[in-house]
Amino acid sequence: MSMHNPPHPGEFIYEVYLEPAGLSCRYLAKQLDVASSTLNRVLKGQSAVSPEMALRLSKALGRTPESWLAMQDNYDLWHAKQHLNLANVHEVNFTMT
Repeated sequence: MSMHNPPHPGEFIYEVYLEPAGLSCRYLAKQLDVASSTLNRVLKGQSAVSPEMALRLSKALGRTPESWLAMQDNYDLWHAKQHLNLANVHEVNFTMT
């Protein structure tokens, strides 16, 4: 699996942590104290990293919770920019006349 730019946090976890170390989803899920199905959805990009998951990932993998949430936000924002048409959104003029 090759990472997208920006990568989904699950893709990043798999590519940077699990695959190189030969670790399984089930093993990491146990370390995170979550169901393996929950982690599997994150790894496949089917679920977002929640604040709770960010705290778990931070403790288990050593990055800050803020970095996990920022990675998720960057991924979500990039995808929104690809699909959202803003042609009918207009700037608000706050100047009183």
